[in-house]
Amino acid sequence: MRAALALARRGLGRAAPNPSVAALVVDERRSPPVMLGRGVTAPKGRPHAEAIAIAQAGDAARGATLYVTLEPCARRSERHFGPSCTEIILTSGIARVVIGASDPSPFAAGDGATRLRAAGIAVEEGVLGQEAALLNRGHCQRVRLNRPFVRVKLAQTADGFAATADRKPLAITGEETRAYVHRLRADADALITGIGTVLADDPLLDVRLPGMADWSPLRVVVDTQGRMTPDTRLIKDAARVPVLIATAGPEAVRAKLGEQQGVEVVAIPKAGEEIDLPALLGALAARGITRVLVEAGPTLANAFAEAGFCDELILLSGPTAISTGLPAIGTALADWLKHADMLETRQIGTDTLTLFGKNL
Repeated sequence: MRAALALARRGLGRAAPNPSVAALVVDERRSPPVMLGRGVTAPKGRPHAEAIAIAQAGDAARGATLYVTLEPCARRSERHFGPSCTEIILTSGIARVVIGASDPSPFAAGDGATRLRAAGIAVEEGVLGQEAALLNRGHCQRVRLNRPFVRVKLAQTADGFAATADRKPLAITGEETRAYVHRLRADADALITGIGTVLADDPLLDVRLPGMADWSPLRVVVDTQGRMTPDTRLIKDAARVPVLIATAGPEAVRAKLGEQQGVEVVAIPKAGEEIDLPALLGALAARGITRVLVEAGPTLANAFAEAGFCDELILLSGPTAISTGLPAIGTALADWLKHADMLETRQIGTDTLTLFGKNL
């Protein structure tokens, strides 16, 4: 199961609208056991991991054990007319199925394991269940809460500032940390930033690691007042990596941008003076987004914490102090941190990474 979980992690950011699942077909009657087939959810969610692994194993799957990180689906999708994973397992001759975590979606919800047992297949559930549940947290939150898993990333100086007093951007972290941030982006289905960051920094917010050109997430810009302009690098690059602009004034934005390949302008209502974050996350969940990285300035990061939508905070602290400036941690995020657990801390070059969240 540990090998399956490691394989499933490699599919994060690629499998939406489905979870990243891994499956291994193993002949445990031999000594040592022999791997017959393995699979991870394909990009865009199809085919499923179980189907790939069993197809690789072929007739040798008969009598073997299937390890799968998430409960197999038991119902056919209306959009895809092939057999469910449970049906594929039943016809393969697999003798035993070991499951990491249960799947709350209506395509499984316990029925996968129940049908397998009813057919005489030995089923073991909850193996490394906590690790499997964490891996599939975004999928489960989308099903249960109608929102994706939200990870907030912030960089700060050694004395806790995100920018200078006049809000000019700073090169806070080093090259190794910047490469790590690209890995974070690759793990996300969507990246959310604010229009302030776009206009101030003109970032690309894509993945530029070797061999990972196709791993860039959907780039979402929170633009309440419709300030986006067509000369930003995001808009110019949208044909390669799509951009979604969430705004309360969609017609004005469309008029300014015109027809741009890869750009979608979506109307999101306001809550007070700003975009309604529950509505935004609900709209992303409806598109199959399960994992979001918020890569923005302190204001938007704080807004997610204030709305109750910060599941994890990755704080990247550089080695240099500037004495005064714009604080990285706002009031709501500071309150959130009082109740969060420190899950990890380590050095990346000269920088310090600290991960906060909840121990499940």
